[in-house]
Formats: sequence, C-alpha cells, structure tokens
Amino acid sequence: MAITATQNDGVSLSADEISYDLVETDVDIITSGRRRIPAHSGVLASASPVLTNIIEKPRKSRGGRGSSKRVVKILGVPCDAVSVFVRFLYSPSLTEKEMENYGIHLLALSHVYMVPQLKQRCTKGVGERVTAENVVDVLQLARLCDAPDLILKCMRLIHSKFKTVEQTEGWKFLQEHDPLLELDILQFIDEAESRKKRRRRHRREQNLYMQLSEAMECIEHICTDGCTWVGPSSNLDNNKSTSQVKTGPCGAFSTCYGLQLLIRHFTVCKKRVDGKGCLRCKRMIQLLRLHSLICDQSESCRVPLCRQFKNRGEKDNKMVEEMKWKVLVRRVASAKAMSSLSQSKKKKSEVLFKEESEDFIRIRMKLF
Repeated sequence: MAITATQNDGVSLSADEISYDLVETDVDIITSGRRRIPAHSGVLASASPVLTNIIEKPRKSRGGRGSSKRVVKILGVPCDAVSVFVRFLYSPSLTEKEMENYGIHLLALSHVYMVPQLKQRCTKGVGERVTAENVVDVLQLARLCDAPDLILKCMRLIHSKFKTVEQTEGWKFLQEHDPLLELDILQFIDEAESRKKRRRRHRREQNLYMQLSEAMECIEHICTDGCTWVGPSSNLDNNKSTSQVKTGPCGAFSTCYGLQLLIRHFTVCKKRVDGKGCLRCKRMIQLLRLHSLICDQSESCRVPLCRQFKNRGEKDNKMVEEMKWKVLVRRVASAKAMSSLSQSKKKKSEVLFKEESEDFIRIRMKLF
C-alpha cells in the first residue's frame, strides 16, 4: 500500500489493485523536506493520542485569507519514513523493505506519537536486524524509546560479541559521551558471567548428587544381590564360594565396577587396619555413612556398618558436621527422586507409544 498526495488535496491509498480516494482532507503533515502530506484529522486522532492533542489545540488567528487546514509538523526523520508512518495510521501494514529502510525511524515515531501496534512491530523488526556494528546505536535508541525487549536483545548481543563490538565506532563514541550506559553494559556482562558460573556449578553439583545416588543404589545392589566380583554380605559372612554369586549384567556397570574395586581394597587394606589412614578407605567409609543416613531399613539392611553408623550418629554431638551430612542426604535424595520421576515418565511414554502402535496395527489389519 502506498500513500501519495493528489491534485484535489486528497490522499490516495492503493492496496493491491484497489484504490481508495479520500477527499476533503483537513490536515497537512509537513516533513523535514517541506513535503506536505494531506491527511484526515479523524484518522490521525483515532490512531494516536498525541496527534489528537495537536489537532485539538486551538490555532492562533492570523489576518488575511489562509488555508483552513491544520498543520502538523513531523521533523527530524526522512520524508519517506513519515509517509510510511502516516500510511500505517490508515492501514496497519509494513513490508520487509520498509522495515529494513525505516525501522529505526518508525520506532522513534511510534514512541513519540504513542502508536503501540507500530512500536511492537518495529521493536521486533529492528531486533531481527541488529548487528554487532549497529548494536550500540540501536541500544541507545531503545533506551530512549523505552523498548525493554529490544534493550535486552542488544545487551545479550553485546555480551556474546563483546570483542567485536568493542572495536566499533559506536562503542568508542559511547565511551566518550555516555559513560553511564557503558557502566550499565559492563555490569550486565558481569552479572551474565556470574549467572553462567552459577549454572555451571549447579550442574556440576547436580551431577555429583546423581552419581552419589547411583552409588547408594549400587552399594545396596552389591551387598544384597551380589554383582560379578563381590557377593552378598550374607554369603561373605558364611564364607561361601564366590562362584555362587550372581553374575548377571549390571545396569550401572561403570559405577558398580568402581565400587567393587573400592570394596575389595577396603577389605584387604593394611593402612586402614594399622591406623595409618588411606584415602580410598576414607572415601569408602564416607559412602557407607551416607548410605546409613539414607537407609530406612537398618534392621534388615545387609550393607556393612549401616547399623553401627546409625547408632553412632544418634550419640554424635558434632552439630555442624551433622548438619552438613543432613544437607547432603537431602540433596542426594532429591536427585534420586528427580531421576526416578524422569525414568517413570520415559517408561509411560514408551508404554503409550507401544499401545498406539498396536492400535494402529489392529486398525490397519481390519482395513486390509
């Protein structure tokens, strides 16, 4: 759709192959190039409250015969951008080419004249076209036009391509003339890096808790059912042959294998017996203690030292140490619950998929 001035002081709006001639215009919009765009006060007033105030403002009386039309000056932007702006007030549509050529100017006009629909379109369109070369300029305009979505997008782009942005003329101009905005950008980058570090640390902690949760399950599995090298505690207590141990495939082989090595070392380590201390034995003792705090079947539990740790924990007066263990137990239990929840959802989806496949096969067999 295009807007042009007509010889009868009307406005011709052309959309596709349809032409609408609106006569009796009562407003002239004057642009920076002294171009006059005739328009209708009713259309402008219905689209913009700012234009409503300008149009309804009483005019100064002048002697002699003059034009009866009101005059609205829209200066500071290209004439073609004003034409596109006025045409949008008549029919809200923008082409990709118009957005590419006048998006920044239209964003400023939509903010100044309070046209929210155009402002939303321009915020999205300008955000899709922002680059490392013009991001500083777009950010300054977005702040002036109160466009938070565009501000956030510019900030993220500066953060991701800061080394490139730092070499642009816009950044150098910013450092010389707007140090407060530079400080805001640097603070945003610092906070973003801090959030990234916190997320990484949280993921590492969650992975650790998941590993500990899996280790607890493997300890119970080894001591109750037996797995490859290490048999159930009942078999070991009765000095039965390890050939009777169940040697089926293990679902968590890597964790189970490491624990088996650790248990075998724990049973034969001389440093632990002599009281000299052994890091691997200390690690095994910590795992056994963690199991005792999580285990709720101490009477029937076959994991070694489970009952002893529970009895000692009841008499332990080291409150700070106990609190640390309680926090660890809570987080490991939470990780275990999340893992079991995700597995149950996966199993349910597999069951539903299987049922749908069977239904599809039955229907197909009936049809053919």
